Amino acid sequence: MNPLSGEPWTPENLEVAATLISQLAEELAFVVPDQDSGLLAINALCMDLEQLIEAEAGAPVALASGVVVLRRWIDEILNGPVRFVRASIDLLGEWHHWASSVLVAIEQGEPPGEMPSEWDSTDLSGNSDKALAAATGPTAAPDAEPIVPILLNLAQDQELLREFYGESMELLQDIERGVLVLEENPDDKGTINSIFRAFHTFKGSAGFLHLAALGELAHELETLLDAVRRADLRINREIIESILAGADALNQFTTEIGGQLDGRKTADPIAVPTRQVLLRVRAALRGDAPVPAAPAVPAPQATAIETPAVAAANPALSPQADEPAAPPASAAAAASIAPLVVAERAGAAEPPKTSRDAGHAVTGGGFVKLDTEKLDALVNLVGELVIAQSMVVQNPDVQGINSLQLSRSLRQLSRVTSELQRNAMSLRMVPIRSMFQKMSRLVRDLGVLQGKQIQLVLEGEETELDRNIVEKMSDPLIHMIRNAVDHGLEHAADRTAGGKPATGTIRLSAAHQRGGIVIRIQDDGRGLDAGRILAKAIDRGLVAAHAELTQAEIFALIFLPGFSTVETVTELSGRGVGMDLVLDHIQTLRGKVEIESEPGAGTTFTILLPLTLAIIDGLLVRIGDDRYIIPTLAVCESFRPRAGMISTVHERGEMITVRGRQTPLLRLGNFLGVKSSAATIEDGIIVVVESGGASRALFVDQLIGKQEVVIKSLGRAFENQNLVAGGAVLGDGWVGLILDVDTLVKLPLDNRAGLAPPSTGTHA
Repeated sequence: MNPLSGEPWTPENLEVAATLISQLAEELAFVVPDQDSGLLAINALCMDLEQLIEAEAGAPVALASGVVVLRRWIDEILNGPVRFVRASIDLLGEWHHWASSVLVAIEQGEPPGEMPSEWDSTDLSGNSDKALAAATGPTAAPDAEPIVPILLNLAQDQELLREFYGESMELLQDIERGVLVLEENPDDKGTINSIFRAFHTFKGSAGFLHLAALGELAHELETLLDAVRRADLRINREIIESILAGADALNQFTTEIGGQLDGRKTADPIAVPTRQVLLRVRAALRGDAPVPAAPAVPAPQATAIETPAVAAANPALSPQADEPAAPPASAAAAASIAPLVVAERAGAAEPPKTSRDAGHAVTGGGFVKLDTEKLDALVNLVGELVIAQSMVVQNPDVQGINSLQLSRSLRQLSRVTSELQRNAMSLRMVPIRSMFQKMSRLVRDLGVLQGKQIQLVLEGEETELDRNIVEKMSDPLIHMIRNAVDHGLEHAADRTAGGKPATGTIRLSAAHQRGGIVIRIQDDGRGLDAGRILAKAIDRGLVAAHAELTQAEIFALIFLPGFSTVETVTELSGRGVGMDLVLDHIQTLRGKVEIESEPGAGTTFTILLPLTLAIIDGLLVRIGDDRYIIPTLAVCESFRPRAGMISTVHERGEMITVRGRQTPLLRLGNFLGVKSSAATIEDGIIVVVESGGASRALFVDQLIGKQEVVIKSLGRAFENQNLVAGGAVLGDGWVGLILDVDTLVKLPLDNRAGLAPPSTGTHA
């Protein structure tokens, strides 16, 4: 089929194309020059556009031709000798703007603009600024010179590099946090000194490893901070941008080390684009005009720089997972806006402690760095010990022994194992500070990018939770913060016109609550319009026109794939793309999201998460002879029903009236293939659960009680069973299945058909 023939594209086809092009812009916003981050995602989006054009007849000729050019460019970059450079990023950005204008013209019934003729001959196979000069104009790269990539000796110096990686990541986090403090308080000498010491420590470590380029950059940054310390210079916007640019370059190299150490990246030479950053730092030191930020082109030949081996190197923390980089702010954009107010912390402010300071604390307090794999193995063994201890205590043969001494010993064993479990689990807990730290930089850079004045208030940074959750929550939180900046907060002029302060506020907080952790993202922006959300959902056929939805259910519609009420697509966000992934991430962590909003006053997202992924609090229930566990984070209430509370609604099945509102009733036994022992509705128990703004009333035979259980994988026998999230060995040795509440609330409201997993009535 010829994709260009046939009827013109429908509005739905155009919307899908617009969504893909919008996602392309989002990926481009976070691509860092001289790195290949984002290229695979951009390639996947290009493939989706190609498939859309091939599958749907009547594709616009201009767009189809543009996608052919886009495919050629991406293939040339993928097969080229070097990574993304600024000119190729800019060219892809120009393609995005052109493609967006094509869709807008088609929607308005106007002829689309022609694709620039020079694009047909533009070659990105070299992916260099020089090769792209004809397409994008000359690039400003004064004093640019080839970079000699650094080849690490991983086989010989792995432990030493792990130590360098762990220390450097801490130093760079301290530097970034300190710079954000300096934007608020340029004369804070304590913070200036702490940043100076951090660069000094980094320089020493880089010099020890013979990483000359990094040592030189750290030395220049240290010199710049020393001039500020001696009052020869005063903190200004260009100095702030220079320090951040230098820290970003050092972070790029350090992240590459982490990727090579844990096998996520191949052991290729690392090209660090430090030359332009050096020029910028030196210009700031002289008080000159800013040097244009254009990356130098890495030389294709690598020089192996052998790092000295140290026999007594200490093991360090295992590498952290890659995190999305915050978009760098250009100097031009930075100079054109008012200073931003970011990262205000609740309570008394104090200079950030650098890793050098922390090192003294480690020595004095006796802290030890531990490999996470060993830690996970220890936690799993402790979990097995707790199960074994519980089985011994509840064994009928043991309980039949009439011995006071045995009873005392068993009680002591229970106390010791419980304390051991608490201590083992606490080893996995880390402060949420590291994740919040990234948001401070993100808000600052997005504010610069959009010209908005933003204050980020952080609360509860010392709140601890499982380190695995901290790592996996970073991406969802980044997306929600981006949406708050882009769609939530207004520009200063709009805010003052509406009687608000010119500076918008985003409040990010964390606290322990209800046996888990609560993270709140609150802004004082324009808020959500429930009426517009519902109207859009009805217009798209997602909700029936006569549907009666609560405000929570209406707000939950924003998590549907591609859903948005926003009319204008921006480079950061536009059509709700990504919020469905945010919800998926949170639900994968067994968490949930609640939304509160008032038009004109702002929006609050409340995320409820378990403290750890290894252990959950659950309600133990019985259906027939089998026992199941419902995570307590999803439970709203439980009660014994009366016959008069049940009714049958056409096309909706059985409903139960809970607090004056009808809630769908699910007889779990029917779905699980287990025969209920409850003869009537009054003989059972109702457990009301909630997920994604939807509630269900689960009918079970008996509520046994609340229990903390260690989660176990169920293996291949249950891999196709979506209703079950895992299993747990109970105190008496029997297995209980952990129900997946997110799947339960999406089940069809038909209690006659069900699924039948293997019986849980087996002894461990």
